Amino acid sequence: MSTPIPEELPRTLGALRASGYVSRPVRDEMRAHLEERLRAGEPLVTSVLGYEDSVLPQLETALLAGHDVILLGERGQAKTRIIRSLVELLDEWLPIVEGSDVRDDPYAPISAFAVERVRTLGDETPVSWVHRSQRFAEKLASPDTSMADLIGEVDPIKVAGGLFLDDPRALSYGLVPKSNRGIFAINELPDLSERIQVGLLNVLEERDVQIRGHLVRLELDLLVVATANPEDYTNRGRLITPLKDRFGSQIRTHYPSELATEIAIVHQEARLPPSPRPIVVPWFIDDVVARVSQVARVSHVISQSSGVSVRLSIANYETVVASALRRTLRTGDAHVVPRVSDLSALVQSTQGKIEFDTMDDADAHQVIAALVALAIRQCFSENVVLDEAPEIVAAFNSEAVVHTGDDLPDRAYLEVLTAMAPLAAAVARIAGPGASDGERAAAVEFLLEGLYLTKRLAKDATGARALYRSRSR
Repeated sequence: MSTPIPEELPRTLGALRASGYVSRPVRDEMRAHLEERLRAGEPLVTSVLGYEDSVLPQLETALLAGHDVILLGERGQAKTRIIRSLVELLDEWLPIVEGSDVRDDPYAPISAFAVERVRTLGDETPVSWVHRSQRFAEKLASPDTSMADLIGEVDPIKVAGGLFLDDPRALSYGLVPKSNRGIFAINELPDLSERIQVGLLNVLEERDVQIRGHLVRLELDLLVVATANPEDYTNRGRLITPLKDRFGSQIRTHYPSELATEIAIVHQEARLPPSPRPIVVPWFIDDVVARVSQVARVSHVISQSSGVSVRLSIANYETVVASALRRTLRTGDAHVVPRVSDLSALVQSTQGKIEFDTMDDADAHQVIAALVALAIRQCFSENVVLDEAPEIVAAFNSEAVVHTGDDLPDRAYLEVLTAMAPLAAAVARIAGPGASDGERAAAVEFLLEGLYLTKRLAKDATGARALYRSRSR
């Protein structure tokens, strides 16, 4: 839905002049609004976390310098989101010659259509207004992208209507000219064929476009922002050196370096399924889900050149909650609380988002299980102080066993706590004060799995079901 144009805005060129409106280049617009934000202590982008001390200061510097920018980084590093947020630095409303395909400035038109209209109508030239949300054009590069898509082509329909081939009015403009006085973004830039990349050289340096053999030259005013994966990632193409040289700034993005940042991104981005009961995610499930991605990013069996996207953490979080919801709908538990046994569902949301370096996809299940186990062990070792460990292990030595699974109701775990008193104090500490039955049940599973992974208990597992027992039997 388009934003309605305010009634008080001038509707003719004469009224625009009388209003005192001053036209300014798009880079000056963005620089002025960025300076206002910096003076007010406001962030450049509010919806991207983890870049406050790295990417965003570099981007602010590039925009103050008036540079075209290329963001270089692996998949899932918020490159596109950052680019789309830049429209907030534009003026809210921009006047154009009404009917112009290239958003002609009424004070300085560049297209044949607008030049003729201003010359003929003078101060009576109709003026329309464009909201800043419409001053952004985005193209996903692909090998079949043509010059006509980006720059333009002779329109055969206009020629058939009586215009000569060399008449500038016979042209149909591509995305770049149509982005005049705005932002043009191109994602996955190396995927453009090299001959099309060459066609962008003039856009970035001379700020003009030339269409086929026409002697038409459009002096464009636009900011070009591109994204690319590192050159060693893609086999589909490469970024030619002359084009890379024309970007004023190249900024390297990265994955969250802190676990807390990854958890915060997951909480911000995850879309949890509607639930008839409250959803409560224990702190250790938050930790493990985010940590799976972090350990995958340093694993020697995962392709690091292709990256491990933050989208993996988000999808895994949604999956583990959905698994808990599935159980709750069957058991009737009061709360939807994910457990360690629900983490077995991560195979389906993980295997399509990572690439293996040393094995085929048939081994995906084992690799993902190993990543999850490592994440649980790290979380348990770093966060749980278990003074009761000897008593708990001794309880298992007396022939006790505990069954767990993603299909068991909360009450099954509460019965375990009643039968094994040494577990109760540790579970209460892990679950926290005022914990629900579901949270206490999840804490039981986390505690038992932690003891198993730190080699103090044994475990027999089949899928999401497990039996924990003494290591001596």
